[in-house]
Amino acid sequence: MGELPTDKLRTARLLLRAPAEGDLDDLVTAMRDERVRRFLPYTPEPFGTAEAVAWRDVETPGRWAAGGAGFAVADGTDDRLLGGVYLQHVSPRRTDAEIAYWLAPWARGHGYAAEAVTAVTDWALRHGIARLELLAAPDNPGSQRVALAAGYRREGVERGGGSRPDGTRYDMVLWARLATDPPGPTPRLLPDLPGDELSDGVVALHPLGPADTADAYAAQRLPDVYESSVPPLPPTLDQVRESCGTAQSQWLAGAAARLTIRDAPSDRYAGEILLLYTEPVTATGMIGYHLARDWRGRGYATRAVRLLAEWAFEHAGLARLEAGAALDNTGSQAVLERAGFRRVGVQLSRRPGPRGTRIDDVQYELARDR
Repeated sequence: MGELPTDKLRTARLLLRAPAEGDLDDLVTAMRDERVRRFLPYTPEPFGTAEAVAWRDVETPGRWAAGGAGFAVADGTDDRLLGGVYLQHVSPRRTDAEIAYWLAPWARGHGYAAEAVTAVTDWALRHGIARLELLAAPDNPGSQRVALAAGYRREGVERGGGSRPDGTRYDMVLWARLATDPPGPTPRLLPDLPGDELSDGVVALHPLGPADTADAYAAQRLPDVYESSVPPLPPTLDQVRESCGTAQSQWLAGAAARLTIRDAPSDRYAGEILLLYTEPVTATGMIGYHLARDWRGRGYATRAVRLLAEWAFEHAGLARLEAGAALDNTGSQAVLERAGFRRVGVQLSRRPGPRGTRIDDVQYELARDR
């Protein structure tokens, strides 16, 4: 690959260009935003005019001098600064690089990041880059959505792939796009919910997120909930916080859809339901669920299972669902049978139980076309 040209790029709504004098005030405001600082931990603190000038006159030209690229993302109509996209860690020998970006708070929610990253990605691939990587924190689903929209594929998790100025490290999700990949967004195994909700008017299912941490912690600390989980141990608050914070990452990966079960009229938390996409090659998934104590005996679990199964078949394209219940958990068995699942047998010592025991599981199945 040759040296990357210092181009301007235009998209339907954006102009990607060199930083300008008129960007400086907006840059200062953007770099003081809590979300920007959270996911760009090496942003200078405090960030003022001198730092903005350095971004324009030193940092961005330095990216080009090092063989990379640096674009200010501006509104294509009024030229206001909206963000930045960079190519870094360029290896001419390996013809690969890393793409990174940030977006100002006033620019979010309009698809600008995906539009800009797609433009720079396509431009880099045209100019000899064979592989581009994009790293995103597991609790940053917005950045992972950008990766999907720009045609990147999830390859795994880099343990300790991110670092902070204090020396601590954190995991990063690795996405990559090759010059040989087809154009357009990356297809998803598990789509979003229509309208971000499933509801029958009595029960509503919403994607699990960080705001659910307190409710999820209280429910998952109940002995009859955690003893039927794997492992059968009470979780810590930090574990539940991480689980809620990364639930959307797992959804975007196509691995699992985790949802809260809520009372539809009041929007109160009632429990959780999970779809694990256990076997994409055969379009098979597994369902699990639990309810907080005050919401049991009202038919909420049955309604939730029906709603999730319908979505799995009609929107996610699954062909069959599996579920299990302990031999002595007749309540859960009744839920599955009322939801249309068929009992197919018992698996001996299927999963770990409390205090080193093993639990037999009654197995249930539900098929889309049966």
